[in-house]
This record gives sequence, structure tokens and C-alpha cells, in this order.
Amino acid sequence: MERLIAGAAKLGLRLSPRQVEQFQLYYQELVEWNKRVNLTAIADYEGVQVKHFLDSLSVTLALEEGGMVGGGDFRLLDVGAGAGLPGLPLKILYPGLNLVLLDSTAKKTAFLRHLSARLGLEDVEVETGRAEELAHQSRYREQFDVVVSRAVAVLPSLVELTLPFCRVGGIFIAQKKGQIGQEIEEAARAIGILGGELREVRRVELEGLEEHLLVVVAKRSPTPQRYPRRPGIPSRRHL
Repeated sequence: MERLIAGAAKLGLRLSPRQVEQFQLYYQELVEWNKRVNLTAIADYEGVQVKHFLDSLSVTLALEEGGMVGGGDFRLLDVGAGAGLPGLPLKILYPGLNLVLLDSTAKKTAFLRHLSARLGLEDVEVETGRAEELAHQSRYREQFDVVVSRAVAVLPSLVELTLPFCRVGGIFIAQKKGQIGQEIEEAARAIGILGGELREVRRVELEGLEEHLLVVVAKRSPTPQRYPRRPGIPSRRHL
């Protein structure tokens, strides 16, 4: 895990031997399950360290500025968690984190439950379902300090799937890469309607992640009850 350890150090993070061991086990389980379940196209040892684990830990750049890290005892939701990225690497880093992983594919959530147990992680809840439906449940709606999402949808759709989960005063962090200026412009109206405000677009400056960005949206006011709309609508018809 040398690439991960070195990259984490550049982010100001020092991984303990126990955390390195957990990341190693994460890699082994990911590769094994990926033979049966389509979890990732990146499965080589160095690629997973940099493009999955280190990319996930780069979210801390936005968490620190938002004053969220402290003792790590905040509540975080990963929408479209897939193989558990970035939620589970952040949980390994902050053991006190209260984490909910949401994905619509049962095979992926089965992997997430298995992996959480294998890693010995507590306070991890895995939900199989659609964000458009769970965001209307009182136990999830506006209950999270931080909502994260990685490579799930274009930003105008994504904010409708995520901001309803954010408490007022919380933040949503979208992991993006490449040229996203037009995406941000197209999402401006939706962000406003849903009670958010664009706080920053931060470039991740690490070797192997040169084009990666963190789009940070602060939740300023409650999301109107009608949002998110029915499943599938946010992706087909942007606000």
C-alpha cells in the first residue's frame, strides 16, 4: 500500500498500521468479488490504491474546510455507493463516522454488507434502494452532515438526488473529473431550488488524480417537500 500511504501523507493524513491492514483487506475482497459482481473496471493493485482509495480520501480536503472532521463523529451518506467508494475509505480513516451506504443494486449492497463485517466496521448501515424514494423517508430526509457521491450522474441530476438528504448547515460533495464548467452552470438553478449554494470547486492535486475535482454545495435552507421527484425523473428532466 505504498502509493496509498504516500498519497495520504500529501493530504496531511497518517494511516495507522491497522488502517493500512484494512485497506489491504478491502483490496483483496474487492478483487475477489469483482470476479462475480461488476464492481469496478479498475482492479490492479496500484490503480485501486490511487484511483479508488486515495481518490476517496481526497474528500477530506472539503471536509476539513467545512469543519466536519473533528473527532470524525459526524453522519455521512454515500449515494450510489457501488463498491463502497468514497464512503468506506472515509470510515476506515474516521472510525467514529456514522455511515450510510446507498445503492440500488442488491448484488453491490450484498458486497458492502460483507465487506463492512470483514473490516470490523461499526455504525455502518447499507440500504438497497433509490435515492428518489429514500429521501422522502423521515429517518433519512435532511439527516446528514455530509452527503457524497462519486461518478453517479451529471450535476443537475445529482443535486436533486443528494441535497434532500443534507441537513441545513451540512454539505454535499460531488467527485468529478475533467471539464465541468457547463455542468456547474446547468446545475445552478437546481441547486438554488433545492436549498443549496455552490461553495467551491476544488482541484485535487495529487499524482494520478490530476483532473479530479471536488464540487462542494452548502445546504442553506430546507428542500421543498416535492423534491426529489419520482424515480428516473431527475435524470431525464433536470430542474
